[in-house]
Amino acid sequence: MSKLDYCFSNDYMVLRPDRTSPFDLLHLLFSPKVGRNKAVDCFTSTEIRSFPRRLALFLNLLLQILVLSLAGPMSAIGAAVEFALNLVDNVLHGQLMSACAHCLCLAPVLAAMQTEMDSAVVDWLVAGKMEYPDRSSASYRSLTGLIDGRVDLDRSLAPGDSRHHAALCVMASKVAYENEAFIRDVVTSRWQMEFIKFYNCWNEFENAYTAQAFVFCDRAGPDAELVVVAFRGTPAFDAARWRADLDPSWYKVPRLGRAHAAYTHALGAQRNMGWPKWVEHVKGKPQKVYAYYTIRDAVKGLLEASPKARLLVTGHGSGGALAVLFATVMAYHREKAVMDRLAGVYTFGQPQVGDAMLAMFAERNLDRPKKRHFRFTYAGDPLPRLPGVGSPAHFLHFGLCLHFDVSYHLKVFMEIPGETASPSSSAAGFVASRVNAARELARSAYLGYRRGAYFREGWVLLLMRVLAVALPGLPFHMAHDYVNGVALAARIPKDE
Repeated sequence: MSKLDYCFSNDYMVLRPDRTSPFDLLHLLFSPKVGRNKAVDCFTSTEIRSFPRRLALFLNLLLQILVLSLAGPMSAIGAAVEFALNLVDNVLHGQLMSACAHCLCLAPVLAAMQTEMDSAVVDWLVAGKMEYPDRSSASYRSLTGLIDGRVDLDRSLAPGDSRHHAALCVMASKVAYENEAFIRDVVTSRWQMEFIKFYNCWNEFENAYTAQAFVFCDRAGPDAELVVVAFRGTPAFDAARWRADLDPSWYKVPRLGRAHAAYTHALGAQRNMGWPKWVEHVKGKPQKVYAYYTIRDAVKGLLEASPKARLLVTGHGSGGALAVLFATVMAYHREKAVMDRLAGVYTFGQPQVGDAMLAMFAERNLDRPKKRHFRFTYAGDPLPRLPGVGSPAHFLHFGLCLHFDVSYHLKVFMEIPGETASPSSSAAGFVASRVNAARELARSAYLGYRRGAYFREGWVLLLMRVLAVALPGLPFHMAHDYVNGVALAARIPKDE
C-alpha cells in the first residue's frame, strides 16, 4: 500500500506495522511529526502534539507487531488443534472402532453380524479403514463449532415472535465460521431452507481473502419471505484478523465519516477510489470478488425475484462489523429498493466501526422511522470495546446496546456497561474479572442441569472456562454465549 491508495480521502491515518522499524517507534514516541514517520500513513503535515495519543499509537503498533510475529505459529497450532479435536470427535462417535476390531481379532465376529447390522458399516469395520478428518467435508468443524455443536433452530419461535429474527441470526452468525460444505448441509438438511451461495472475498489492500459470508433464504424461489446474509467473524487462530481487530486505522469517506480501515478494506473498498457505486471484479480472475459489491448484487436479485422477501444482515465479532458497514454503505449508495426491505441488522459482539459522523449517518438510515440495528453484547466480551475510547479516530458505538450480563439477563443501554474503562485496569477490575470467570464456570454446570441438554456445555468449553479462572486476563469472545442469551431471553426489545 502507498499513500496514493487513500487519495479519495481528505483525512486518513493508517498504521503500518509491516514496515515499522525500532527507529520509527522511537520517533513516534518523541516527535509530534507523525506525517514524516514510516510507521504511519497520513498527510505529511500531520502532527500529534498530545503525548498520550502518540503513546497509544506506539503501544498499539507494538501489539500489532507482536501479533503479526505470531501469525505463523498460531496458524500451525490452530490447524493442529482443530484437526486433533475433530479426530477426537470422530473417536467419540465411534469412527475408530475398526482399530479396536483388529486389536481384539473381532473381524470374524463382525462378519457374522452382517445380517443384523448395516452391511456398509460392517464392511467398513472389517476393512479397517481409518477415516481422518477432511477439512472441506460437511462433518469437519471449526473451533467455534467444536466448542458449541448446536446448529438447530428453535422451531417453537413463530415469525411474529420478537426473538425470531435474533435467534435465526445468532445461529447463522455461529455457523458462518464453518466451511462451505458444512454450512450448505446445515441450511438445507437441518434448517430446511434454501442455500444460495458461500462467498470468499478479496481484499485489494492486503492482497488476500479476508471476508467470508453466506446467503440463504427461508424458502425457495418467489415464496421466500427472508433473505439472510451472514458474515464470518475472526477465526480463533487467525492472527492477521485479530491484528485487524486491534488496528485503530481509519480514513474519512466524504458524506459518511471516519470508517475503520481494516473492516472497510475487507468489505471491498477500492484503492484510489474508496466506495464507488459500481466496480469491475478482478479481470481474468472470476474467483476474486469483492464482498460488498458481489453480495449486494446477489441480494438485489433475490429481492427482485421474491416480492414478499425482507432482508436480514448479521455477523458475530468482526462479522458484525462487516454486517453493519454493509448496510451502511448500501444507504450511502442510496440503494433505496434494498433499504426499504431491510428487516434488521443483528450483530453479536460487534467492535466499533466509525466516528460520530458515521454513527449519525448509520442511525439516520438504519433506525428511522423504526429501529433496525440490534447490537448485542455480552458481559466482559472484549471485542465490542475495540479499538477503544482512546483511538485516534474517536471511534464509538451507535444505536441501542442489548447487553447480556453473566447470568444472561438482558438489559438495554446506549453504551456497553464499563466501556470507558478496561475491566482489568485496576485491582478491583482484576478481582471482578476473576469473580465473573468463576461465576461463568458455576453457571455452566448449573444451566445444563436446570435447563436441560440444549444448554449443557462440552468438555472443550468447560476446559476453557477453567482456564479463564486460572489465567488472569484471559478473555473469551464466543458465539456460544450469544446463542444462550437469545434462547433464554423472554423477548427482544425493538422499540425502546
